Amino acid sequence: MKNLILISTIFLSLFGNAQNHWFQTYNDSVKLKQDAEKIVTQFRQETKIANASIKLDDWKVVKNTTPYLIYILNKTVNLPFWKEVIPQQKDFFYEVSGGKKQGKEVFGLFFNGFYLVHELGHGLAEGAGKKIDNAYDSEYDANTIAILYWRSSGNKKQLAKCYTYAKKILKHLKNPVPDKENFKEYMTKHYEELSKDPYKYGYIQFSQFVEIYENKALPDFETFIKNYNK
Repeated sequence: MKNLILISTIFLSLFGNAQNHWFQTYNDSVKLKQDAEKIVTQFRQETKIANASIKLDDWKVVKNTTPYLIYILNKTVNLPFWKEVIPQQKDFFYEVSGGKKQGKEVFGLFFNGFYLVHELGHGLAEGAGKKIDNAYDSEYDANTIAILYWRSSGNKKQLAKCYTYAKKILKHLKNPVPDKENFKEYMTKHYEELSKDPYKYGYIQFSQFVEIYENKALPDFETFIKNYNK
């Protein structure tokens, strides 16, 4: 029993260090990958505890900076590194957040922060065999999982920063869905087009974040996952 407690203490200490660095830009891509791996491991374990019927992939984490920024493909979590982000995308962050310092902070909060678990949320839905018939609900589901998970893992302050910036950024963005169009149907039909435009896709993602964050009726992560595929 003493050995088990010691191992648990060491693990929690290591994970805590990863969280302390997460939600910010990294100067060391090796450290970025190492911290992400610890968070992925913890996410897998917390999900298994809540609902053992959900089968998650054994994701591999790699540093791979592309215009898609962060995504999962072929069981690989692809992470962006700030120094390698293309100038056009950096300019977007600078513009909508209020300057270079703020833009870099927004990138860290979301793309070396919040969206790691968002992407794992997509993997969770697949592992649970959950059928989601439109792109809007798929993103909403992943955002819900991420917000509930980060709350449960002691990152409420980081989420609050994300929320403050999301509200600020939305003032610079317009709803890309034309009047009288069904929001979910339009997003599903035009997903590829929208996802390539940070101004359009940003509106969808940040507005979802704000709506979910403000929803006081949501349960905690464990309860949500426990009932996820029922």
